[in-house]
Amino acid sequence: MIPWLLDSDPALRWQVERDLAHEPPEVWEATRARIATEGFGARLLAHQDPDGQWAGGAFFPAGFTGQEDGQPWTATTWSLNTLREWGVDAGVLRGTAELLAENSRWEYDDLPYWGGEVDCCINAWTLANGLWLGADVTSLASWFPAHQQPDGGWNCEWVSGSRRSSVHSTLNSLKGLLAFDIATGGTAASRASRHSGEEYLLERGLFRRLSTGSVIAPWITVFAYPFRWFYDVLNAADYFREASLHDGTAPDPRMAEAVEVIRAARQPDGTWLQAHRHSGRVWFEVDVAAGEPSKWLTLYGTRVLSWWDSAV
Repeated sequence: MIPWLLDSDPALRWQVERDLAHEPPEVWEATRARIATEGFGARLLAHQDPDGQWAGGAFFPAGFTGQEDGQPWTATTWSLNTLREWGVDAGVLRGTAELLAENSRWEYDDLPYWGGEVDCCINAWTLANGLWLGADVTSLASWFPAHQQPDGGWNCEWVSGSRRSSVHSTLNSLKGLLAFDIATGGTAASRASRHSGEEYLLERGLFRRLSTGSVIAPWITVFAYPFRWFYDVLNAADYFREASLHDGTAPDPRMAEAVEVIRAARQPDGTWLQAHRHSGRVWFEVDVAAGEPSKWLTLYGTRVLSWWDSAV
């Protein structure tokens, strides 16, 4: 299975080398450096506009009216998320932070790009992308503790009066806070906020309702790459893997059932299948069609199980 995974785009291959094959840094760092010049990374970088944006918009492409199938994934935030998650060196995008500060505004209230807006997920991605590119996003780190729900998580619908958290919003917010803590060491407030949000998911076992113990929804155990903004137990478990490695803590035993859900989805040949593709316009496809073995999901699933099993 490892040879199959290694026969892939540099954006995926370097992670296999580091996390599964345990190659020395000089091997996976050399592969990671190739992302900007070949394959998926080079293709996505080539779509950047002269003004620093992608597709002429911050969250949606220019001219988007909502009259198409699904949400488009081509605009600036989605493109930055993808490049950052693939491991592109920020130096390749030198000057982008300044260009976006000058040229990009949120579709919500025409707010400046690096200041964020009202959506938890958008602000989390902006925080992580700003830290990566060297923008001043300090104010966004303090935004999350101030907008945390009473139950410990977050909900992008808070601006409409919601007082209950969403697993989607909570996971995306946690990813932003973890990026802040990794990049800067964090603050007492950011760390406390992150751990409170983690508790929100852990006390639900990552996928059950706190009130009844029933599964939150069928989609929570269905895996599709790219994850985009969608929550599932594999996406959440990989976050907790990264957080535990950063914090130096053992896996939380409350994740046990969720991990077994991930294990049960593994095929006899050690792969995980792509469930579907999230609908919406893309620059190009980066994973297989529904029903086929996904190298991306197999990377995520294998490293989650390796992390979990090595600690029990």
